This record gives sequence, structure tokens and C-alpha cells, in this order.
Amino acid sequence: MSNRLAETRSPYLRAHAENPVDWYPWGPEAFAEAQRRDVPLLISIGYSTCHWCHVMARESFADAATAEHMNRDFVSVKVDREEHPDVDGAYLSAASAFTQSLGWPLTVFATPAGRAFYAGTYFPPAARGGVPAFGDVLTAVTEAWTERRGEVLASSDAVADALRDAATRTPSPLPDAEALRAAAATILDREDRVFGGFGGAPKFPMATTLRFLQHPLIGGDEAVRRALTAMSGSELRDPDGGFFRYATGRDWTVPHYERMLTDNAQLMQVALDAGREDIVRGIADFLLRVLRRGDGAFGAAQDSESWIDGERSEGGFYRRDVAERASLEPPAVDGKVLTGWNGLAIGALSRAGAVLGEQEWVDAAAAAASVVLAINRGPRGELVRSSLDGVAARAVATASDLGLLADGLFALALAAGDADWATIALNVLSDEAAPDPVLAAHDIPTGADESDGDLPSGTAAVASAHLTAWWLGAGEAHRKRAEQMVAGLVVRALQQPLAFGALLRVVSGLHEPPRQIVAVASDRRGALASAALDADADVIAVVSPSQARAFSDAGFALFDEKDAADGVVYDCLAFTCRLPVSEPVAVRRERGAAG
Repeated sequence: MSNRLAETRSPYLRAHAENPVDWYPWGPEAFAEAQRRDVPLLISIGYSTCHWCHVMARESFADAATAEHMNRDFVSVKVDREEHPDVDGAYLSAASAFTQSLGWPLTVFATPAGRAFYAGTYFPPAARGGVPAFGDVLTAVTEAWTERRGEVLASSDAVADALRDAATRTPSPLPDAEALRAAAATILDREDRVFGGFGGAPKFPMATTLRFLQHPLIGGDEAVRRALTAMSGSELRDPDGGFFRYATGRDWTVPHYERMLTDNAQLMQVALDAGREDIVRGIADFLLRVLRRGDGAFGAAQDSESWIDGERSEGGFYRRDVAERASLEPPAVDGKVLTGWNGLAIGALSRAGAVLGEQEWVDAAAAAASVVLAINRGPRGELVRSSLDGVAARAVATASDLGLLADGLFALALAAGDADWATIALNVLSDEAAPDPVLAAHDIPTGADESDGDLPSGTAAVASAHLTAWWLGAGEAHRKRAEQMVAGLVVRALQQPLAFGALLRVVSGLHEPPRQIVAVASDRRGALASAALDADADVIAVVSPSQARAFSDAGFALFDEKDAADGVVYDCLAFTCRLPVSEPVAVRRERGAAG
């Protein structure tokens, strides 16, 4: 049997390399083989820190009899959802036609052309709880393919057509402040006033929602602080400062123990804006101590499982106190370096490092940025989705990758006072994300889901970066581009605000004129710089006169004519600035009209 997974750049795929299943990685070879043999594709999607993915692998994919059935009647494809989010999104959308219980592992049966005709999530080896046995599912799908082919093809075509129709967008005018506050009120109505956060069990941190509620236009800060207090004092937060993915209990008990870079980087920014320095420092320590790789970039996540006393234990390591852990092998970290996810970490560490005076964090952000920009490159120099052990993977960069990385680089530029990072951010933002080549080649619809789940959607991420570019003075075209991008989703966002927090934050930013503070101060640790960094503003830059000149020369008009004096602060509202002040007490912390 050909072992095709061992040399991939995904730890998740490599973990399945020794299965008796004749796995293919995602790519044209699997489709060609399914067409040659005239058998369905069995597409199994998961990720390396997914507990139930581990369980199904042990129960079914490591079983010789099950593997024989899969090898005989299917071409089996193993997909890392973190490496191929567009593929995951396409098949999640298709799977919603067959099951309401979406999640991972995602098991999809598709025609040789890749069109889904049946799907589910975890299937046990023996039927239980109303869920059929995996072997019985394989048998039923094989019979349907061989005996009722016409029905199968009609079903797959109907799903594809429905997804294409759902992807249609009609641009709408941006909502006014009243509509945005009404959307926020819908979210706040779902606040759990007993245990904090939003919704019931299972309960997620919902960082994208929290960030929307923190926008000055919205004024949901108290609910955010209540959520942070509840989460940080619960089992969702490990004693070492890192947060788990979600809790299975409404009261934040019994966590799902994997720890994601995405959740922690975003919660770090939420905590920073909420004034919870203790939470910020705990997350920073987790990122730098646990997820940071040897080259300086950040791995995707830490696993929920580890070896304890010769057996795999889900959460056992985390249930020990910190002193006991010293003698245990910690759960593995997925060392895959994802472009956009690192962008989130770069931005969080940069902003927090600047505000809290932690130069080490800013330096760590710069190191991660250097690695991503150097390593996560394709054969033509284009950014790609990920790398592993210093070698780039083939998966294309998504719109989310480009937007999140660009926004992170803008934050790094401000924290470091280095215009070069901002210029690189503009270059990243000028790229266009290419569609997944296999999806495109087979005309597989990607669905219409542009909601913000555990991280901002591609639309929200890119629009946010364009908004930041406009705030820095890179040109009115960036504001217009952000408006154009969100216009097709605002109606859905207002109807389902819990699912569109990142996009609604961008819309709120477009509605309100930005407050921009430029402190021209060579002493970045002095009282004047500290006063500026403590202000409530959309943009805060602390630069020396020469650095201000470099930003201006690079095309960032916010810094124009601000290099004449050292030791002054400019307080601006949409590029209209008050007279500069030189005393820390004269720097207003609150927002207000410039004049």
C-alpha cells in the first residue's frame, strides 16, 4: 500500500500515515483515482487536536476490517481542516443538507467529481444512541452508489445547486448607529446573567462577538467584563493562563481541553481592551512558553490528549495541578504554522506589548512575522496557508490569512514604530486569495457561509485590514473597499448578529470617524508616551520624529508634517487634529470631538 501521508506538512495527516486505510491527501490524484475506479470519495475532515477525531481513528481507521471495506469500495481522502479551511467550509455547507449535528470529524461521501451526497460526523464502530455504526454506513452508501446511482447523482446536484443559490449576495447600504445598537441588544439579550457569556451549553468564548460589543459605538463593555471574569475564574482557563476551546457545561465546567492559538490571541485583545492585565499576561505566557516554535512562529494548538501511565488520557494532564505536571509528558502541540492565525498572535502581542511596556512581546511578534513572511511562500513567492518544520505546504492562502496577517503587521508597525512593517502589510493586502484549485477545477460550490465563528471570516478579516489602512492614511480607496466588502453581508449580519461579530465591528468602525493619536516621542517609555498609550483611540502610534517621517514617506498620511518636534502628542478625529500638547496630563484619555 502506498503511504501518501507521511511526507505531508500536516501533523494531523501524518498521524494517520500508518493506518491500514489507503489514504490520499486532498488533491487531484484522489479525484482521478475515484473517476478511474468509478467509486465514491470518502472525505474525512478533522484536525490534530480534535478529541473525537482521535477516537474515530483508533476505533475505525486503525481497524483492519474497516480499512479493507474502505479500500475496496471508496477512495479515501484525509483533510486537515486547518490546512484547507475552504475545503472544510465547502463540505460543512454541503453536510448541513444531511445532518444538523455539524462538527469534526466530518465524514462526507461524494461522487468522483467531489459533489457530496451524504455526510455525518463521528460514527462509532457499533450503533449507539441513534447513531449508526460506521461499517453499516459504508455498506449503505456502497449499495446506494451501485444500485440507485441516479438518485445519488440527483441528490448531489440538488445540494450543489442550492449552495450556489445561497451564495448570491445583494449589496445593501450600511446600517446606521441605531441598527447596530439594536443588533448588539439582540446579543445582550442572550447574556447568561448567572454564569456569564452568551448562550447555553456547550458554551464558547465567542471572542469575535466580544470584540464587537467592545466597540465604542456599541457600549457593551460591562457584559464583556462579566464574561471575562466568569471565564477566567472557571475551568475554561488553565492555571498556566491559557484558555481551552469551549466548555461543555453552561457554568464553564468540563472543558473541551484543546487550546487554540485563535481563541487565545483574540481573548488577549479582548482582555487588553477590558483592562484585565492579569488575563493578558497569562495568555502571553501561554503563547510564548507553549505554542511558540523554535523558529519563533506559533503552532496552531495544543492537544486535548496526552500519555499518562501508558494510556491516552483526554484532559488528564490539565486536571493535574501545575506541580504534578512537571513529571508528565505534556500534550503535543500541532506545530503547523498557519499564516492568518499567526497574524492574530502578531497583532495581539504587538498591541499588548506596546500598552503594557513589554518589549519582549513586540520582539516575539516581529520574529513570528519574519518567519511567516519568509517560509510561508509558494513556488512563485506567493503567500501560502501554512508550513511545518520550516517547509511550506501546498495549500493556498485564504482571504482570512491575508486579512489577519495584514492587520497583525499594521499593529506591529505601530508597536515597533517601524513603517516597513506597514508597507509589507499593504503589499499583503494587495494580494488576491486564490480559490482552492481542486474545488475550482471540479466546480465544487464553497457555500455561502461568511459568518464569524472562532475567528473572523475572510470578508471581515480583509475589510478590517482595509479599515486599518485607511485609519493610517493609506488612502480613501481602502475605506471604500472595506465598505464594498461588507455591503453584501450586512443584512444577514443584522439578522444574526451572534454569528457576525467581526463583520459588525468593521461596520461600526466605518460608521464612526476614527480617533487617531500620534505621540512623537523618542522616549517610548516616558510619561508622554504612556499617556498616549492609555488613551481610548482607534489608532495609537508612538514614534520618534524620524519614524514619523518614515511613515509619511511610505504613504501613510496620518503622519504627514508630524516630524518637526520631539515630545508632542497629536489627537486627531478622522485626520483633523487638535493643536499638539506636550504635557502628559493634557492627553485626553476619553474620546471627543477634535477641534
